[in-house]
Amino acid sequence: MKSCQQLPEMCSKPVRGNSCLRRSLLLALSGMFFMGSLRAQDLHFSQWFNSPLSTNPANTGFIPDADYRIGANYRNQWSAIMTMPYKTYSVWGDAQIMRDRITSGWMGIGGMILRDQAGSGSLTSTKVYGSVAYHQMVGVAHLISAGFNIGWVNKRVNTTDLKFPDQFDGQFFDSKLPTSAMLDNPNINYFDVQMGLNYAFFPTDKVYINAGVSAWHLNRPRESFFNTDPVGDENSRIPMRYTAFGNASIKVLDNVIVNPMVYYSRQANASETVGGAYAQYNLAEEGDMQVLGGLYYRAGEAIIPMIGFEWKSIRLTFTYDATTSGLKQYNNTRGALEFALMKRGFYDEYNGDRRQSLCPTFKY
Repeated sequence: MKSCQQLPEMCSKPVRGNSCLRRSLLLALSGMFFMGSLRAQDLHFSQWFNSPLSTNPANTGFIPDADYRIGANYRNQWSAIMTMPYKTYSVWGDAQIMRDRITSGWMGIGGMILRDQAGSGSLTSTKVYGSVAYHQMVGVAHLISAGFNIGWVNKRVNTTDLKFPDQFDGQFFDSKLPTSAMLDNPNINYFDVQMGLNYAFFPTDKVYINAGVSAWHLNRPRESFFNTDPVGDENSRIPMRYTAFGNASIKVLDNVIVNPMVYYSRQANASETVGGAYAQYNLAEEGDMQVLGGLYYRAGEAIIPMIGFEWKSIRLTFTYDATTSGLKQYNNTRGALEFALMKRGFYDEYNGDRRQSLCPTFKY
């Protein structure tokens, strides 16, 4: 087989005034956003490389070692801090089409569903994306790709799970007390647009190199739970996010392939850099059984060990974010647990044989 991501509880006395209540609510919601995604504002996975469509739309149909693939991702974090830990789910799939209609090129189509629950479910995000990409070989060793996706996003807040300053009775917060801190729209929807570029280089049958860049939220959608926010207010619009990555697969021994990689993302003043590598060790003929192990580092945030197993075309990998930042004093017993499941396949054996030289492989 071939190798190729309490605010209200802090108040000591009742606070009066709608403006203060609104500020408290905004701060509470902002805390959910930022805690749920560390330094990056968007949903993300430590195994970004196993979530290709959420990394770059140009990855759609960019499958050097198969014709199609499907996958699922799950992330659980802040379980040491929150009664209900933050959970992020993803299911996705993509495929190559029109390989026989385009000279040395093809199209890719795919889709992805992302869902995130912050804390006890007070803030829930659901995102559905459809993506298209075009891939063109240049000569026999270069591949250039471009793609975009369009998505529908829903965000909702269950205000019954929140507590506000005017629900403080002098000793405790009582969620049954009426409050004037209400959202105009606790359930909002908007459309989202992304685009990306990819480049791949296949110098030999033992080396594969890939790099890509992408831009997210090109349309700068407005995201606000309040009707009173001005339409043109930049604070209610999602800032664009820029990502870049580079990775490679190198066959260093007949039964070992090493995969170094680096990822960078920036949105507004928040940024994330992750680097590391994992290795595949072949246990059977034709690469039908492999064990995987690796180590990554998110700069200033966490050390991320990875283990995995692959049987035929099905791969399952686990990572654990061991916090190294100042947050470890609150999260020192439990970091973020994440797993990714992926299956690759071919439409027929002819297609599989036709491209087996594109990536390092354990087949002999």
